[in-house]
Amino acid sequence: MAQILKKYILIFAIIATSLAALAQPGQCSEEFSRWLEDLRQEARTKGISEATLHATLDNLQPIPRIIELDRRQPEFTQTFWGYLDARVTESRIERGRMLLELHAELLESIEKLYDVQPRFLVAFWGLETNFGDYLGSFPVIGSLATLAHDPRRSDFFRTELLAALSIIDAGHISASDMTGSWAGAMGQPQFMPSTFVRFAVDADGDGRRDIWYSLPDVFASAANFLSKSGWQGDKTWGREVKLPPAFNLELTGLEVEKTLAAWQILGVRKINGDDLSKVKMKGSLILPAGHTGPAFLVYNNYRTILQWNRSDLYAIAVGHLADRISGKGPLAAARPASEQQLSRSQVEKIQELLAALGFDPGPVDGVIGSQTRQAIKEFQRTAKLPADGHPTPELLESLEKK
Repeated sequence: MAQILKKYILIFAIIATSLAALAQPGQCSEEFSRWLEDLRQEARTKGISEATLHATLDNLQPIPRIIELDRRQPEFTQTFWGYLDARVTESRIERGRMLLELHAELLESIEKLYDVQPRFLVAFWGLETNFGDYLGSFPVIGSLATLAHDPRRSDFFRTELLAALSIIDAGHISASDMTGSWAGAMGQPQFMPSTFVRFAVDADGDGRRDIWYSLPDVFASAANFLSKSGWQGDKTWGREVKLPPAFNLELTGLEVEKTLAAWQILGVRKINGDDLSKVKMKGSLILPAGHTGPAFLVYNNYRTILQWNRSDLYAIAVGHLADRISGKGPLAAARPASEQQLSRSQVEKIQELLAALGFDPGPVDGVIGSQTRQAIKEFQRTAKLPADGHPTPELLESLEKK
């Protein structure tokens, strides 16, 4: 009797679960509809027309694939050389040089207006969308609505969604043509809608700011963003340098900034051994692959690149690609025989152990940001290890022994 009862309980449980699953889409749809109506009302208060609201929001539904992509986290962190090799390729360098020459007149005219060197505009273009080849195929309104409705980062994406509606309402692009990445980045420079609103430019004079199909608008918009973010057109981004033996690694990191004359006194030299330039400017030393990898002396423009994308690897890739497009050679640092990737769980373990030892790595999220690097550097200092702030399997082993 007990076995039969258990069997029926299990059957009822399965039926109940199935009914709940069947009911969920409808419930979700009803809840999304209520949310969408609230958004519609807010958009009206911001002056968005009824025609635009009908064209963009009528029959809109969440896109489950967007949530899948938002939740997906890479299993492994990218290594320095792996990141660079995948992005600064010989084919991309050669194509960048060809496009730099092909669009020289346009790029030079934009440089005169915004004081941003053409090689950097081409490098951004190449890294963001492979020179316009890959703009993303997701509907921006649908993507942003899905992410704005999702509670994880709803405020951020709601703001972006309202900005996207204003772009359509102003006639810069139609809702059907507004495509981009799954997270809402748009056009050849991959601007978020709020970035478009602040920095996009109608350079061809047709009355629309078209970062999808108009190269004058694409280059001018990118240049305007960089210019207003502090770009210095008479300076470069940085350079690979040579450090003296037993260099004090405490002096590395963006939080340490010195004049080139001061770095010269400390023994830092150009990669070929020559003295540093005697211009009056400041720079910081960074070691993106740790103390055994290449060293870079980076300047103000490097920090401006970080305002575009807050990744040291991205910023180095932009700068190095721009250098290669302009004819400079590859990096001089010797490559390791192999680079061992850390898994995301290993990075999380490093963060957990740092926090347990009293070092603040920030959120335990498996992402190596500036706060985690600083915590690593502080631990390395106390453990009498080279304090380069770089996560490695050996670092994890040292933390586990504490």
